[in-house]
Amino acid sequence: MDLDSVRTFVAAAEAGRFQEAAAELAVTQQAVSKRIAALERSLGVRLFTRTPRGVELTIDGQAFLPHARELLRVAERAVTSVRTGHRPLRVDVIASRGAATGLMRAFHRAHPDIDLDVVMLLEIETAVAALRSGTIDASFRAVAAPGRPLAEDIESVRVLDEPLQLLTGPAHALAGARSVPLARLARHRIWMPGIVPGSEWAAYYDDLTAEFGLTIEATGPNFGSDALLDTIADTPALATFMGGHTRLVWPTGHGLRRIPVTDPTPVYPHCLLWHRDNPHPALTTLRTHLTTTTTAPDTAGTWAPSWAIPRP
Repeated sequence: MDLDSVRTFVAAAEAGRFQEAAAELAVTQQAVSKRIAALERSLGVRLFTRTPRGVELTIDGQAFLPHARELLRVAERAVTSVRTGHRPLRVDVIASRGAATGLMRAFHRAHPDIDLDVVMLLEIETAVAALRSGTIDASFRAVAAPGRPLAEDIESVRVLDEPLQLLTGPAHALAGARSVPLARLARHRIWMPGIVPGSEWAAYYDDLTAEFGLTIEATGPNFGSDALLDTIADTPALATFMGGHTRLVWPTGHGLRRIPVTDPTPVYPHCLLWHRDNPHPALTTLRTHLTTTTTAPDTAGTWAPSWAIPRP
């Protein structure tokens, strides 16, 4: 149904005269007549009858009027949903329990007036394509991994260095340690089935294992964090790496331990990505919030891959 014809019908019904409707819509009276005639042909009914004083709604016109008004309201809401400055800020956080989700929750608490849509995209290629198309406004990633240079139209800033922790079950040899030096982990099995080949976090752990002689096993299907926690709790020989800001919940009987890794502490370099020409006004607010409320750890005691974008 042509919305211009519907809008013209509503204007004429409220004005009672085609001439006044034409003036309101900034079109000719002939254009109003043509639009009304086209709408009547489409509906198969007469909507107006002419009177000496103008036009009056027929019974069918009276029945159609409230629906016509609702059509226009729905159309306006549809336009508003994608209009810059009116639609929510759409941000990709990759996973629901990760550090990026925590950052966005803090942003929402600091700026409750900004509407947010949070999405979870796994692959960086998908995220970059969504940034370019305007499907999302920002994405949290670790960039730029080797062989993954960012395109010139994508900008980024490093917003959080998340320290890695060792997660073990209660019977693991390191379960009682208050902290563990990174080099000591070379003799232990680290199991991380969530590593996706070709992802930016795969590149991160490839560099970590190469530099410190670690062994990280990514074998077996990835059944999610709950299954990982169950296995770590029940297998004394296995441990896994977990981000220090990652939210985890496990049954009391698991007795899992989160142990800081030191000398150096490996940190995961979370960056915010956005398209250079993105006009959403809340995007600047988000960037300012992240760069002013997160602090970098002492770089002398930490490790990040050489390709990580420097902190501002």
